[in-house]
Amino acid sequence: MAPIPPCRMMTERLVLRPTSVSDVERAFEIQSDWDVTRMLRMAAFPPDRERIEAWFADHGREWEAGEAYRFAVELEGRFIGVVDVDEISGQEGELGYWFEQASWGRGYAREAAQAVVDFAFEKVRLRGLRSGHAAENAASGNILLKLGFQPLDIVRVESRSRGQDIQQQRYVLSAPPLGI
Repeated sequence: MAPIPPCRMMTERLVLRPTSVSDVERAFEIQSDWDVTRMLRMAAFPPDRERIEAWFADHGREWEAGEAYRFAVELEGRFIGVVDVDEISGQEGELGYWFEQASWGRGYAREAAQAVVDFAFEKVRLRGLRSGHAAENAASGNILLKLGFQPLDIVRVESRSRGQDIQQQRYVLSAPPLGI
């Protein structure tokens, strides 16, 4: 498949655009909130600005290689979070997202994640997605269920932010049949 050019997407309230190194400071600010970062499996707490910058600096290469598609989510021109599909292998990938705490409970995560799910199935042509959340993060589970994900299992995974293993609820979603 030919590489997918970087693109912007608009939802009813949000703009999704490829992430860039210019997002590092805002991402650092968001991940400095323990209530956000404790729910993220791979993020360190306290956050490491250099690690965040290196991660963002690699996003363009990942996109070009078809390894990951990461979108900055903007509300009225303000970066409020990230939604991505990464760990792409074969025809499957993993959906992930994180948002500033001030955005919680307003439907932004579901709205942005739906756009990225559609992108993954329609543009990237993935046939399946995985996702997961800390077992105690019921709000994230509700988002995944509203997107059509089905619960798969609960496993123990390492949480970098907490420095210990946590219970993670995992989910799967299959692409709609072709032609629908």
